[in-house]
Amino acid sequence: MATEAKYSIVREVGRGSYGVVYEAIVNQTRSKVAVKRMHCNVPENVELALQEFWALQSIQRQHENVIQLEECILQNGQVFQPISHRYRKSDSHLLLIETCLKGRRCMDPKSACFLWFVMEFCDGGNMNEYLLSRSPDAQLNNSFMRQLSSAVAFLHRNQIVHRDLKSDNILISHRRGSPIVKVADFGLSKVCQGKGNVNQHRFSSACGSNFYMAPEVWEGHYTAKADIFALGIIFWAMVERITFRDGDTEKELLGTYICQGKDLIPLGEALLENPNMKLQIPLKNKKSMPDDLCKLLHDMLAFNPKERLDAFQLEVRIRQISYGKKRQRSVS
Repeated sequence: MATEAKYSIVREVGRGSYGVVYEAIVNQTRSKVAVKRMHCNVPENVELALQEFWALQSIQRQHENVIQLEECILQNGQVFQPISHRYRKSDSHLLLIETCLKGRRCMDPKSACFLWFVMEFCDGGNMNEYLLSRSPDAQLNNSFMRQLSSAVAFLHRNQIVHRDLKSDNILISHRRGSPIVKVADFGLSKVCQGKGNVNQHRFSSACGSNFYMAPEVWEGHYTAKADIFALGIIFWAMVERITFRDGDTEKELLGTYICQGKDLIPLGEALLENPNMKLQIPLKNKKSMPDDLCKLLHDMLAFNPKERLDAFQLEVRIRQISYGKKRQRSVS
């Protein structure tokens, strides 16, 4: 089997509702890769697998803060067929694969059908685990905020809306010494048709993770600016180390929320119920962040999407904040 000869699975590193991620070795070069296997046994799984595939496939040039797809392989029973490689792309062939997956193979219970995504390996785990295992560091936070702002601006320039940004979907790589963030998990993403402003596209299917969803996503009428709201939640939680316990996994996760008695209400949902609610930023300590960062977070978390920053404005503004910048020594 050609795929077995090319890669060797080392260990399982993550498992979710729709797929399993493994650490693997490229046998010819002995380099590490991450391999994500998505079971295409029902239409919902097929849709998620294909949305991730089309998003990563559509990127014409790479960005260091977006996970890199090396190859995609279709498994049908015991047959493994490469359908995409970072250096070889065929849209007509890929359209045939999509039609085949949606139409026949995913409906045949006797045929094991999987999509295998071979991606660059990130040795630092996800950003949530990485940050919570370390003491707060303003310079590191500043670096991560800049990198993430650049990544989302890049995606939006390429007409890709992620729709599920959260610290668990951001990976860390140490290949160049200092930590590099990688936006990953494009299963809920959308590739917008046309080359106009990505913020003009409208979406109606509410999706994402509750604690990171913008108010308008809860309503089911939103744009790419929902990604900026999610980043605002991540940035605020990162700076102040605000966490909550996931009800299903009991994991401690970075994220901001509103307390109503003993209940934790997602910020987007709370704003939808009370659009005039004033956000208390900073939440814990007024000395934890400068005024320009407070203003930036307010502009990222605005209830009205028209008043919220877009990705391109954020990319500029994030470079201007004083938070986490090294102070220059005066020369006497």
